[in-house]
Amino acid sequence: QDFRDLRALCLSQGLLFEDATFPAHISSIGPTLLPEEKLRRIQWKRPTELQRNPHLIMDGVSRFDIMQGEIGDCWMLAALGSLTLRKQFLENVLPKDQGFQDDYAGIFHFRFWQYGEWVDVVIDDRLPFLNGRYLSVHPRTSNEFWPSLLEKAYAKLRGSYQNLNGGYLSDALVDLTGGVQVQFSLKDPPPDLEEILKAADKSRCLMGCSTSGQSRRNIELRNGIVQGHAYTITGAVKIPYKNGWKHIIRIWNPWGHGEWKGPWSDDSPQWDRVEPEYREALLRNKDDGEFW
Repeated sequence: QDFRDLRALCLSQGLLFEDATFPAHISSIGPTLLPEEKLRRIQWKRPTELQRNPHLIMDGVSRFDIMQGEIGDCWMLAALGSLTLRKQFLENVLPKDQGFQDDYAGIFHFRFWQYGEWVDVVIDDRLPFLNGRYLSVHPRTSNEFWPSLLEKAYAKLRGSYQNLNGGYLSDALVDLTGGVQVQFSLKDPPPDLEEILKAADKSRCLMGCSTSGQSRRNIELRNGIVQGHAYTITGAVKIPYKNGWKHIIRIWNPWGHGEWKGPWSDDSPQWDRVEPEYREALLRNKDDGEFW
């Protein structure tokens, strides 16, 4: 599908685009994502029906724009959170030639890397709702829609929303960048893992991490970490602490809330022993899903 041709056609006819190849229908959700009575209750709504003044992007793109919906695609959203930190990759995935202000015709497009080339995926902007709530990612700011539309394009690429329900963070990182992925098992980490992470952060790699366990069950442990869940690594630094140095890593939960409660967490006493300049630069004490 050619985005420009389709949009020009819709504008000339005064119509909003309806994508027959990924329709507003149960087939696009997938037959077993939800119980049948819930599937029948799904409604599809355009951002223009939900908000008086919708935007694709407001005040730039941030990981804090994303809050996971009903679909278990934390693996894709964790990769997306990482992508927001690397603007040069982001513009490739999220083309700038679209929005709700100029030439709006209910059509959008996004790019993903598949088998050695960039694939342009065209969608309409009808989003699935169940009982008035987003089935998909919901924006933290109610009138910003890039996360929901990008997720829909990825669902189309993969065949249905159901096919996003569980997956590998490393696959999503490759699909969003065309890069090469490397994994480290923390059961048997390389001795210089901290230096590897710091170097990767400096060289602008996208990074994520995940916990083992059943992703369907989402059990939150007492320490605040969720089993079978994917997270974004958003920073790796070395700071002076006591009489030496400490490597700490910043991690973000794509739920947009739910944080680690142990050492170096937002309220932990370790921060009291860190020099104020480092503490002020690094610590954000908010329930935004991000923690050291």
